[in-house]
Amino acid sequence: MGKRVIVKISQLTKKHGISLRELSRISDVRHAALSELANDKREGINFNHIIRIAESLNINDIREIIDLVDTEDTN
Repeated sequence: MGKRVIVKISQLTKKHGISLRELSRISDVRHAALSELANDKREGINFNHIIRIAESLNINDIREIIDLVDTEDTN
């Protein structure tokens, strides 16, 4: 059993009442990159993106953005 990092883009947009496109605009992260993260289509995580998202949404706890889960939990 391994671990996997999950970026909680969908939960963030719902919690903050914004669209993916709006998050892209305020964080200056490409919409395509956010969409890939939201749909678990991206292998690597750009931590500059995580920082920009956190700053844009006034998030101080990285656990609101990313989570570490067992690979069994993602299937």
